[in-house]
Amino acid sequence: MSETNTKPDLKAFVVTKSGEKSFFNEIGAAWKNTKGGYRIKLNAIPVNGEIILLPPKETKKD
Repeated sequence: MSETNTKPDLKAFVVTKSGEKSFFNEIGAAWKNTKGGYRIKLNAIPVNGEIILLPPKETKKD
């Protein structure tokens, strides 16, 4: 199944800090595969080499 047709299992972020604040910038997503691993699609690569994977936030339905 193509990941472009399904909601990702995880989102990929790079975190930058400015003083006491942290900023999470989304750079890609990950989909679980049939072997228990993940297929990761990145739109950018962080210069510090650190990527954080988090579950997508649930969207509220009205």
